[in-house]
Amino acid sequence: MKKRLALSLNQDQLKSLEKIKTMALITGFYEAKSVNEELKKLDSLSNGVLKKLISREELQGKVGQNLYIASLEGSKAERVYVIGCGKKSSTLSKDQTIKMLSSVVRVAISSGVSDVAIALPSLKTKEGDEWVLSQLSRMLEHQVYTYDAKLNKKNKKVNKLKKVAISLSSTVSDAKLKKAIKVGQAIGQGSNEAKDLANLPGNVCTPTYIANASKTAARNYDSLSCKVLGEKEMKKLGMDCLLSVGAGSAQESKLITIEYKGGKKGDQPYVLVGKGITFDTGGISLKPGGAMDEMKFDMCGAASVVGTLQVAAELKLPINVVGIIASAENMPGSKATKPGDVVKTMSGLTVEILNTDAEGRLVLADALTYAKRFKPKTVVDIATLTGAVIMALGYSTSGLMSNDDNLAKALISAGENSTDRAWQLPIWDIYQKDLDSNFADIANIGGRAGTITAACFLSRFTKDYKWAHLDVAGTAQYKGAAKGGSGRPVPLLSQYLIDNS
Repeated sequence: MKKRLALSLNQDQLKSLEKIKTMALITGFYEAKSVNEELKKLDSLSNGVLKKLISREELQGKVGQNLYIASLEGSKAERVYVIGCGKKSSTLSKDQTIKMLSSVVRVAISSGVSDVAIALPSLKTKEGDEWVLSQLSRMLEHQVYTYDAKLNKKNKKVNKLKKVAISLSSTVSDAKLKKAIKVGQAIGQGSNEAKDLANLPGNVCTPTYIANASKTAARNYDSLSCKVLGEKEMKKLGMDCLLSVGAGSAQESKLITIEYKGGKKGDQPYVLVGKGITFDTGGISLKPGGAMDEMKFDMCGAASVVGTLQVAAELKLPINVVGIIASAENMPGSKATKPGDVVKTMSGLTVEILNTDAEGRLVLADALTYAKRFKPKTVVDIATLTGAVIMALGYSTSGLMSNDDNLAKALISAGENSTDRAWQLPIWDIYQKDLDSNFADIANIGGRAGTITAACFLSRFTKDYKWAHLDVAGTAQYKGAAKGGSGRPVPLLSQYLIDNS
């Protein structure tokens, strides 16, 4: 993975904030009427500037509040930022902690300097200091990301921030804090790798491109290997369902497998299956023209698999992981699949394709059947599958459906820990009948509960193992002015793998 930031732990800088020689010092202040212990010497050397700011209520210490001091007498830092940390006696909620850390990261990036020192006082949180530093380092790595792959040199955005020294007043050992920073940074880098893939235009990021990117990722780590199946090989395996999606495209469909071997030989792997539709026109069931450019993001599930496998390799997790990517381009060509066509899946089930724009579940059906050969411990598929999930959960929470309650709980817990949240929806038998077909074993759409029936469709191919489905249609990309890949759910998936290591 590309190293973007030089992050390090430097606990010594807490002992004397006034001696820190840096372009920007970011420190914390409790909500109180007096200067907290860590800032007393700095205040004294500046002739009581901080006390004056408190008396004028310019420095209040409310969670996330930030104050910029251009030049603080007595400090070797060129500029000082003070971030509110709330009341010292109160335990910060997870959301409050994230708000405070977001303010730290925003200031670090917007300061416009290359070298920053972050020195925070003791923070009272339920999650603990290791979690705080892991989140901070992940957020820093995440926020320095810029897309410039297809920009003219003069238009490329440059983040000046290169080096960050972090310290936190804590009783936790330096070794554990350093590990937390490493974990957070690796997850941030994995998210950025996913964003890089997602943000590429559809004329560049084809199924072949994803295959080559996966091979490149594998070459970077001894613990990774990659295998790519083309259309001839998939045809021999009976993957007519997957192949039907790319039938109208000049781009060859691919089934990509990335294996991470960090565990013992013979240990059951955790399998991640990603939807990799590199552009989705809807096929013959053509989408409306508005915002169709965003259909390049229909491969974000695949991008998250590539990113997460790299996190596993970077952290050398002591488990085995398999990533499977089902990749195709959905186009309305002369050979394209038509509404009403019936295709056979690798499992033997036949599917009546009532809507060619419900294509993600078709490529996943064969990929999920293929996953069985790895004798998986669990299988999680990730897909920008339905617009309906946005209606249910908005843009902040991924939809989760599963045939195993313990697996669902583990993923929800990983989402909470990583702040990359998911919420479980039911896939009760009552919804299965909506997929009945007069002409095949199953139809590819049915009923009003679109997110749930899509998962019900997938469940028909996952009866032999513990499986969960993440619908990330609302979370895998940003909308509006910030349009682009979000890197989600790499944090959730990475945390899930870490929790099982």
